[in-house]
Amino acid sequence: MFSSSNLEALRIALSSILAHKLRSLLTLIGIIIGVASVVVVGASISGLNSYVIERVSKVLGVNHFMISRTAGNNMTAEQWERMDRRNRRIGWLEVEWVDAHCDNCAEVGAQANQRLDIKQSGQEILGTQIAGVTANMVMIEDKTIEDGRFILPYEVDHAMPVVVVGADVRDKFYLGEDPIGKTLKLRGADFRIVGTEARRGSMFGQSLDNHVYIPISSFRKMFGNGPSLQLHGLAPSEDRFQTAIDEARVALRTKRKLKGNTDDTFGLVNVGEVKGEVDGFTGAIAMVVTPITLISLVVGGIVVMNIMLVSVNERTFEIGLRKALGARRREILVQFLIESAVLCAIGGVMGLMLASGLSSVIRATTPIPMTITAGYILLSLMVSSVVGVVAGIYPAWRASRLDPVIALTRTA
Repeated sequence: MFSSSNLEALRIALSSILAHKLRSLLTLIGIIIGVASVVVVGASISGLNSYVIERVSKVLGVNHFMISRTAGNNMTAEQWERMDRRNRRIGWLEVEWVDAHCDNCAEVGAQANQRLDIKQSGQEILGTQIAGVTANMVMIEDKTIEDGRFILPYEVDHAMPVVVVGADVRDKFYLGEDPIGKTLKLRGADFRIVGTEARRGSMFGQSLDNHVYIPISSFRKMFGNGPSLQLHGLAPSEDRFQTAIDEARVALRTKRKLKGNTDDTFGLVNVGEVKGEVDGFTGAIAMVVTPITLISLVVGGIVVMNIMLVSVNERTFEIGLRKALGARRREILVQFLIESAVLCAIGGVMGLMLASGLSSVIRATTPIPMTITAGYILLSLMVSSVVGVVAGIYPAWRASRLDPVIALTRTA
């Protein structure tokens, strides 16, 4: 609770700030920019984290893991090279083996990829990913089919020439028309379009929509058995996710007769690990960038201290008069500390308003979902208030030490 003397000090502080509006505003520019910088940087980091995880989830799905010849996180170039030499391609019999021995897997599927330039009707799209898939990949990766349907098990069993196209391929060859039932030529073979996937956007400038899906059996007829398969698994729930991964890993190790502490001859990726990597990456950025942005608040505090010293000098007569009327040193000290803290608190609020406006502009002009978190708001306001108090300590102490007799000899 504020005492009556503190409330009076607050009133005097507000009166002084309002009496010099322009000077107060110019003083606060450093604090405003500092707070806005901290909040906007924090919002950018949180938004980047959400953006990457959202994109990863769109690509990989939920409760989904993948085993491939080479995969993994946090590996050096040397580790990747060693893995590439050691690991073996994944074959169809191994996919079937894992499917039969992973009791906690709701689905086990496979995918093989190859890049291909597609030409049709005088148009060309480069580097399209041809994905040979099992029919259940639509469930494993939680794909959204916008029109038509996905590939059926019957079509996989009989290597039928059907295709589901991504949004980039659809827009390139069939813009403004319904592509369902039309033909897409892949390596000289005609494939009937049975569905189109909803647009997924891009990640770090790379389109996630320049691809087509065909039955994995048709893929193998087209490209042979050379490309290694990716084994994809789906857990029925989050609490059984790790169990499903462990079962699939053990099943594949058993199939390959890997014993004891022998290293895996395959790579494993799961959504949970990717999210952890993203959190660690953005956290490291925050640890480096946030202290740098806080420096601007320190600079703002130095400006506040300078202005408070000027204010003490200008109000020497007022201070002497208050002390002559019975004001104690502590009351003078608190008055100027409150004035400095209030000044910086106002700057903090204005900085938040500026940060909110900047975040809205960035959100509207970029794909990054700027997220202003309570943690960064509290951090910026707390630091600005502390800076205000610290910046006001010396001027307040100097004001409290003035001799009232000498101070009254100064002109008001």
